Amino acid sequence: MKLAIAIPALNEEESIGQTISACLKARDGIVAEGGVTDVEIVVVSDGSTDRTLEIARGFEPDVRVIEFRENRGYGTAIQEAWASSDADLLAFLDADGTCDPAQFAKMCAVLIREKADIVLGSRMGPGSQMPFIRRVGNVGFAALVTALSLTHVGDTASGMRVVRRSGLTGLLPLPTGMSFTPAMSSRALLGGRHKLVEVPMPYSERAGKSKLRVLKDGVRFLHSILEAALLYRGDRLLLAASGLCLALAAALMMRPVLRYAGTASLEEWMVYRFIVSNMLGCIGLVGVLGAYVAARVIRLSLYPERPPSHALRLGDWLFRRPSGLVLSALAATLATLLVYPAAVDLLTTGHTLAHWSRFITAAFLGLVVAILLGGRYARGVLDLLDAEVEYRGKGTKDRRE
Repeated sequence: MKLAIAIPALNEEESIGQTISACLKARDGIVAEGGVTDVEIVVVSDGSTDRTLEIARGFEPDVRVIEFRENRGYGTAIQEAWASSDADLLAFLDADGTCDPAQFAKMCAVLIREKADIVLGSRMGPGSQMPFIRRVGNVGFAALVTALSLTHVGDTASGMRVVRRSGLTGLLPLPTGMSFTPAMSSRALLGGRHKLVEVPMPYSERAGKSKLRVLKDGVRFLHSILEAALLYRGDRLLLAASGLCLALAAALMMRPVLRYAGTASLEEWMVYRFIVSNMLGCIGLVGVLGAYVAARVIRLSLYPERPPSHALRLGDWLFRRPSGLVLSALAATLATLLVYPAAVDLLTTGHTLAHWSRFITAAFLGLVVAILLGGRYARGVLDLLDAEVEYRGKGTKDRRE
């Protein structure tokens, strides 16, 4: 089992020689303790304009050097190094001297022993020399990925990790820039098909000036995490937002309901609560429908074997089972009862004295009926599509056999 270590480098003349030397020095230990048979070191000069390329080539033929004449990005450099190797295990570390390549021995051993797909070195230990602002950002990103995936991770953006080649395809496509690392972590955890294990490692202060731009790259990190969340768990995000809207709508209506229960009357200013809660309630229900559709599409296209999510179970209850039709009928009946007296007044006298709350409530109930029936329509289309995909998949399998 061969390990390929990619070292992406952009203007790292102050540290590239030390980093390569440390990798060469650690090679025997990685073979002896990591369970691999060979270690290949690939340096990618990513458009460097200083002596980085010259220094790296001074280590040939012990290392292999790839030159990008123009900067193509951190992620591209790593993926190019991996593509040019036939190794079974793919690794990378930054060229800035912050990571100790001897840690690859432990990381490879853990990957093999735990049958993991990815092992990343966590830089968040008590002895870490990571700058405070970057530590805060990494804690925040890790907390976000943990919340979205329901799987704990401490360092989503670690620049030192080992990946099985057999599991790499399921992680692609990955970004070309600095967001390569958080995107990989997010896709692995949110996708649910890759086993990711963290091991603590020392982290030193870097040599030279950092290429990371806290604000600009932080936004890109956040975008890559949310993109993975939308792709793999879009239903979870939407269902959470819908729940919040419905909870706010209920909270706004609490006071008018209590007032009416106690005095059989409403204050005129409460019209604003009715209008806003009407809007929030409709947004929440549309969000539930959207979460259901997203969950069906994700399961249909990516994860047919995934157990039903909360969005699927709730959607089936509302849009598939008779319970949804019962709710529709109740909502339609109540809406009719609320506005029927006013409709009679309008037809017989040309005007009505019915209270505004009746019309707002009836309008909300009418929208509820429309959303529930629209959900049943969407569910029917998705059922037909699901059956068509299953039929075509069976046909393809039969032809192959």
